[in-house]
Parts: sequence; structure tokens; C-alpha cells
Amino acid sequence: MQTNLIPAIQQTPQGQEADTILRTCVHCGFCTAVCPTYQLLGNELDSPRGRIYLIKSFLEGNPATEETQQHLDLCLTCRACEAACPSGVKYGHLIDIGRYLLQDTVPRSRFDRFKRWSVRQVLTNPTLFNPLLRLGQTLRPILPASIKNHIPPKARAEPYQPNPHPRIMLVLNGCVQPALAPKTNADAMKVLNKLGIRLVSAPQAGCCGAVDYHLSAHEQGLARMRQNIDAWWNYIEQGAEAIVITASGCGNMVKEYAYYLKDDPNYASKAEKISALCRDLTEIIYQEGVDKLKPAPDAPPSTELVAVHVPCSLQHAQRQPFILPNMLKKLGFKLTVVPDGHLCCGSAGTYSLFNKTVSNQLLDNKITALKSGQPSVIVTANIGCQTHLQSKSDIPVKHWIELVADRI
Repeated sequence: MQTNLIPAIQQTPQGQEADTILRTCVHCGFCTAVCPTYQLLGNELDSPRGRIYLIKSFLEGNPATEETQQHLDLCLTCRACEAACPSGVKYGHLIDIGRYLLQDTVPRSRFDRFKRWSVRQVLTNPTLFNPLLRLGQTLRPILPASIKNHIPPKARAEPYQPNPHPRIMLVLNGCVQPALAPKTNADAMKVLNKLGIRLVSAPQAGCCGAVDYHLSAHEQGLARMRQNIDAWWNYIEQGAEAIVITASGCGNMVKEYAYYLKDDPNYASKAEKISALCRDLTEIIYQEGVDKLKPAPDAPPSTELVAVHVPCSLQHAQRQPFILPNMLKKLGFKLTVVPDGHLCCGSAGTYSLFNKTVSNQLLDNKITALKSGQPSVIVTANIGCQTHLQSKSDIPVKHWIELVADRI
């Protein structure tokens, strides 16, 4: 694709990167076949190719409007297009750049800015989020279904004390997962303990930075990345083998710290090390040996049918579409066939909070697909997908590690 970006944009690092990405696109349209919003809405401007044209247009100095912004906002950043693209267009990075630069040209309303700021403040701060969640859970029985379904019931996990194994790996607690699904990391500790690994968390590590960055608060997102690197660094210098991520959305972000901080002279090399050490929990178990977690030969076979939802962050961004179902099969679980497994469930980080109509349509389609094989449980690998799916599912939705932990 030929480009002619205006000098004010072309002379910035983001403009130069956008120019490079735009030039890799060859208009082939392969991306439209896998784009959830294009399949749902049928509008070329709600496809990756259409959004690329919109970004190119306003970066070249053509007028941009609120409609332009709406088309970019409707992108889920599921990155299915990247997995299908034969030219290697880094669309996920481009949409972040486009949204960030567009907000100077098309300022958002005061209410919209306040809403986005509030979401960033609440979701990334457990001291705000946790009491608000507890209040919602207390009032849940008397709330209307439209609100109640989005508030998960109270959950708790028995404290788990792993053995003092010499092998240590770090785990990211994240922002909302400890309150919404406390069993996830507790069960991860239990399973890795059986593999001879002690999982520890760094107290000062917090949000991975995705919430801020994907809502165009780039500097705040970068600050959170630096804070996590500082929190982890002493552990890494003392021999921590990996940073284990139990929420694939966070994993995708941490694996790209090297990209986001590449121009920071104080953190670029450390970020490269962090990205290299980052592993999804599925990868760790595969590396350490699934055979060690298989049930005993005389154990009764599982009769439970499991529907697997592989989050976009795991299958498209991290390019691991089969690792989760293949691992569960090796562990003896019976899996159903899930049609259109490549399509997003509509959670997409904070997307479901700002684009409810499209999000709910995608959710309805995903629930129908997951339930088509009549499973008794649905499993996923990301807390956002888990709570989003459970809001409309009458079948339990769990993190997959819960099933594994219950079997060992």
C-alpha cells in the first residue's frame, strides 16, 4: 500500500511505525473472512481492511469524524486478522496507534472521557474494585437481571502453601482476577507444586498495563509495565525461571513488553528479558510434562463433557490455538466440538463495557456454539472471557486449571 502521511505525523515514532505497517497491507481481504465485527455488521469499514483505510486516510491529512472514531472503537482487537494475514500486517499495533492519534483530531465528549477514565481507575485498582465488587455481590439478589448477570457470585479459595521447591516461577495476580476468580492462581500453585515448581507473586506487581494502553492512555500503560518490571527484577536476578500468566489477555500484553518499551533506554533490555520469560500456564505444563499430571491408570475415566473456549489473546495474539484443547485431551478430558472457535466472545478487555450491543450479539453466538455439544462445563483461559461467558451461560464457566487441579 502506498502512503503519503503528513509531515507532522511522519516525523513522529508512532507515525513512522504506522507508515511501515500500512505499507505491508496488500488489500487482499483475507482479514475480512475472520473478522467478527465484519461478519456481524457486514460493513467494510468495520473490517480490518476498512479500518486500515480509515487510519491511512486521516494520517494523510484527510478529514476524520466521530464516525471514523466509532469504526475504530468497534474493533475488538481480537487479532484474528493477524493470524490470517499472508503479509504479516501488525494490525493490533496499528489500531492502537490509530486510536491514540485520532483522539487529538476528534476529541471525545466530556462524558465519554470521564467514563473511560473511571473504568481505568476502577479496574486497575484493587482497593477500589474489590469493595465495589463485594457491594454488588451483596446486593446481587435484589438487582435486575441485566445487572445481576454481570456480577459473579462470591468466590473463595482455600489458601494453598506450596512445598519449598528450589525451582521458582513468578505469577502475575493481575487486577480483577484475585477478586473474581481466586481459585485460578491457587489451583495453578497446586498443579505446579506437583511438578516441583514453587509459584510466587511479587507484591508490588499489579495491572499488566493493557487496560490503560488499549484505552489510549499510553503513558499510564507504560508506567504500569515499568512498575511490574521493577517488582519482578530482583526475583529474576535470583533465578526465577519464568513469569507464569494465568489470564491469557495479560499474557499477551506481558509478552509484548519488549515491543512497548523498545525506545526506553532504561527499560528496553529488561523488557526484552521479561518478554522472553513470560509463559502462559498452558505452555509451562506442556514444557514440564503433561504425563506427570495424568490420572492413575486405575482411576475411573472422566465422563464429563467439556467445551473449550480458547481466548483470542491465546489463539490469535500468542498464536497458540491448539495448546489448550490438546493438553486437556492428553489429560483425559472429553471435549465437545465447538463451531467457529476462532470468533471472539465479545469480552475483549473493556470492549463489553463500551460496545454492549455488538458485544452481546457476539456473546449470544458464542454461547450457542459452546453449548451445541451439550457440555456439562465450559472452560477458558482468560478472566475477562470467563466472567463474560458466565453472564449468559446456564452452564458453569471455569478456568481450565480448576478441572486439572480437581483431578490430581
